[in-house]
Amino acid sequence: MKKRIGSYPRVRVEGGGRAVVSQAGSVLLVETVRKAGLDTAISVALTPSRRARAVHDPGKVLLDVALAVALGGDCLADVGMLRAEPAVFGPVASDPTASHLVDALAASGEKAGRASTGARGRCRSADRQGDRRVHRW
Repeated sequence: MKKRIGSYPRVRVEGGGRAVVSQAGSVLLVETVRKAGLDTAISVALTPSRRARAVHDPGKVLLDVALAVALGGDCLADVGMLRAEPAVFGPVASDPTASHLVDALAASGEKAGRASTGARGRCRSADRQGDRRVHRW
């Protein structure tokens, strides 16, 4: 890991065979999220869902759940596969924290759906305009 930029660590991929990670293919997904600005956009959109003394950003927790599903997971506990690779995914929330967030988002109904849809829309709009600085809306 070089340094942390956004929600995920910046990772350098090499073919030398040292420091091999089992989820190396997921680096493409993480970089896509970072380049599109989705990590920042979803974090800003879900700021109202953040509890007062929360350690983990709700946007990152939600993205971690999405990454776990993309990597073949089928339940919230599968974020554990991300937790096993901190150099690739950074700090990953516990299973109960992910579960509490999903419950809170479900309880908020359409409000959470509109927030995440708006974040994706801002990323798409910035991409069409050639602006990669999505965090400056």
